[in-house]
Amino acid sequence: MITIRKATTSDTALLTSLGTTTFVESHGNSASKAIIDAYVMEKFTPETFLQELTVPNQIFFIVYHHQNAVGYSKIIWNNNLPHSPLQPIAKLERLYILKEYYNLKIGKALFEFTINAAKQQHQKGVWLYVWTENKRAIRFYQKAGFETIGSYNFQLSPSHANPNHQLLMTF
Repeated sequence: MITIRKATTSDTALLTSLGTTTFVESHGNSASKAIIDAYVMEKFTPETFLQELTVPNQIFFIVYHHQNAVGYSKIIWNNNLPHSPLQPIAKLERLYILKEYYNLKIGKALFEFTINAAKQQHQKGVWLYVWTENKRAIRFYQKAGFETIGSYNFQLSPSHANPNHQLLMTF
């Protein structure tokens, strides 16, 4: 059974754990271990999650499989795409599922839940970045209706950036 709920500040520790594990599973081979470890220690801290959870337009959803938290999403309402007349639009900043649950369609359920929430917030679309080497995620987003509209270099450290596709889906 899959359930999804909006995260609150009391979920800081849970999001820190899920965020760290899922980021390393998804991007751990995109840079050296030292770079990945330093990035995670800076960006996936309880303090960072607590701060993000208090920003009104940044929403986290946690997905459960049989009462076990197995992933989360982060969407930012009204995060308008530069140089686009399409407004308001949301940015899907994270959609992560623990690797052992990939084949259970939990990511699809969380994605659909998050997209429906964006529609309820009267967003006209969703945009995101996805690492060019994350072929599984790229196929997932293309199948869902996203189109590649640009590129972006995601800085993991001052000396390392990962090339990303910029994707857009309109409603």
